[in-house]
Amino acid sequence: MTDQIKISEEIVISKILYIRGQKVMIDSDLAEMFGVTTKRLNEQVKRNIKRFPEHFMFVITQEEKENVVANCDHLKKLKYSPYLPSIFTEHGIIMLSSVLNSETAIQVSIRIVEVFIKMREMLSTHQEILKKIEKIDTKLANNDDQFMLIFEYLKQFEETKHQQLEQANRKKIGFRKSEE
Repeated sequence: MTDQIKISEEIVISKILYIRGQKVMIDSDLAEMFGVTTKRLNEQVKRNIKRFPEHFMFVITQEEKENVVANCDHLKKLKYSPYLPSIFTEHGIIMLSSVLNSETAIQVSIRIVEVFIKMREMLSTHQEILKKIEKIDTKLANNDDQFMLIFEYLKQFEETKHQQLEQANRKKIGFRKSEE
């Protein structure tokens, strides 16, 4: 039995980027985790390019590269690279393990996919919590309207009572018969 490769969840999460509305990983980070060079990883992808459609892997633009380098400290080395890096989605990472065909690649890709799944579950849980909070907020907003209506009725009632009291305490005018 082979030794289990230990990659912490934090390391995987720190390497996940958000590009073009997707959670992805860059080729150099994946190569490092798989224990191969970036050149070797990209060679294998090119040899098996039919396994990597656009929604599995894409090459970022120069502008996206500059943005990634500016925002990710661990990718500063890309700044001077003449090549645009390849970006892999979760499905592309699974496919990488089959084209690299090593025990390390298989174990690492399984670990990465587990982290992606956990992130999706956490997001789902957060969405459910947000929906519940929104429901409570809506109910409170409705209650606020009802309370405002009650306060308005109380205010009108108080004004009416105040007017009646003023009317009762008002000095009467007009002719009075003297009672002798």
